[in-house]
Amino acid sequence: MKKINALFLLFVFSLTIIQAQTVETIEVFSPKMNKSIKNVVILPDGYNKSDTKKYPVLYLLHGYGGQHDTWASHTRKTLPQDANKWQIIIVCPDGQNSWYWDSPVDPSSQFETYVSSELVNHIDKNYNTVASPKGRAVTGFSMGGHGGLWLGITHPEVFGACGSMSGGVDIRPFPNNWDMKKWLGTYKNNTEVWENHTVIKRLDRIEPNSLAIIIDCGVDDFFYLVNEELHKELLYRNIPHDYITRPGGHTHEYWNNAIDYQVQFFLKFFGRN
Repeated sequence: MKKINALFLLFVFSLTIIQAQTVETIEVFSPKMNKSIKNVVILPDGYNKSDTKKYPVLYLLHGYGGQHDTWASHTRKTLPQDANKWQIIIVCPDGQNSWYWDSPVDPSSQFETYVSSELVNHIDKNYNTVASPKGRAVTGFSMGGHGGLWLGITHPEVFGACGSMSGGVDIRPFPNNWDMKKWLGTYKNNTEVWENHTVIKRLDRIEPNSLAIIIDCGVDDFFYLVNEELHKELLYRNIPHDYITRPGGHTHEYWNNAIDYQVQFFLKFFGRN
């Protein structure tokens, strides 16, 4: 009988832990695009809307071909437990292959405004967040790595920290890849537009000590060389940043490992450790 009671208590305890790991899929309407976008929101253990405790928010961006649940269902299946451990809110928006720009060509792809304004405002309004750049970080992998740096550099009034994992931080060497010409026009006919929409050409917007930056790329990645060039340019401009390279390619296994380093960086920025 005692053994049965012990097993029952263990079951109840396990169920309580699972229930505490709140994972929500929400739709947020974008006035600029006139459509609703899906997002995964992961709340930490102990989160209570009626409580006064405020949580920092990490915005995680997926890569080309992904969607709102790519991080939680494929890249990092332990995100609910991670949110508990880190005591942060995690938000994963659907970027719809947009590269997280406001497309100058297609009004239906305005994901810079969506993530940096419409989504952030919705999250701050509906959840207990640290509603300032000191409580917001944005990062992602591949296309989302470009998006993390693009949004952080372009909107330091929103994000105080940003990162990239295997990011396409210079798009110009890839003029025919990943639908980019769909959002920017062809490189041949729109060179200036491409120059204005690549991360490595945007570094002059970074005010001294205004943005915490972390970059990570595997040495076997096809984006490795452009990340090396970005690192060198940041050094030349004396812009503080963390830069990590190690063996690895353009894989979910690599990003599952890389996110641990990135979050530790962000937790220090948040003053959480």
